[in-house]
Amino acid sequence: MITSAQNPKLKLARALLGRPKERQEAGAFVAEGVRLIEEALAAGWPFRFVLFAEEVNERGQALLAKLEAAGVEAEEAAPHLLDSLSNTGNTQGILAVLDLPTPNLPPATYGFVLIPDQIRDPGNLGTLLRTAAAAGVQAVFLPPETTDAFAPKVVRAGMGAHFRLPILPLTWDDIRARTSGLRLFLADMDGVPCWETDLRLPLALIVGGEAEGASVPARHLATASVSIPMPGGIESLNAGVAGAILMFEVVRQRQISST
Repeated sequence: MITSAQNPKLKLARALLGRPKERQEAGAFVAEGVRLIEEALAAGWPFRFVLFAEEVNERGQALLAKLEAAGVEAEEAAPHLLDSLSNTGNTQGILAVLDLPTPNLPPATYGFVLIPDQIRDPGNLGTLLRTAAAAGVQAVFLPPETTDAFAPKVVRAGMGAHFRLPILPLTWDDIRARTSGLRLFLADMDGVPCWETDLRLPLALIVGGEAEGASVPARHLATASVSIPMPGGIESLNAGVAGAILMFEVVRQRQISST
């Protein structure tokens, strides 16, 4: 059992819960709690190791048995040491160190892509990722000014989305190359109402941050803009909410056209 705060596994987990630089250099990130680790295991995600406390709940015990059967290294740690790592103050008695996805995936033919641009709030980005997974988005391209998708709060807010769709940090040049052949719609209050826009064609949806909106590179890349009608007179919506409405409008239009 791990009883020292200087244990190498604890030190690595602590570093990964901090700055993006640490995650990039190690090529790893942390998932906390039973549900997220279940999602990672079900997706066949590559594990480094798992740390758990003796009092992990019944569901956690069942998960540990599955991890052992899958050949994942799991080691018990003193409860206070696990709690000292957690961003929530409660790890549910279990956390995993997982490999970051390979950023240089081969180009693919996409029909539905999300580009969260300058989204700096972890909760908003996690919400967008969770919604993207639910809406059947094929990939998420993260521009340079967007917060790290594998930061602890984003992973927690994503509720397993990280294990269900490709999330690729890319330069704008890479994004331009990968979206060749797609219509690029920018979410903008001055755009054409989404109900009046044909969203059935292959597309990428750019959602800008609330504070500054979309970046200059995003505006240059976009080929059209789309808005959400708001008869109540509110100036703007939370980025997570706006992205969800637009993504599911894509789903709605495509389902209607397929019937």
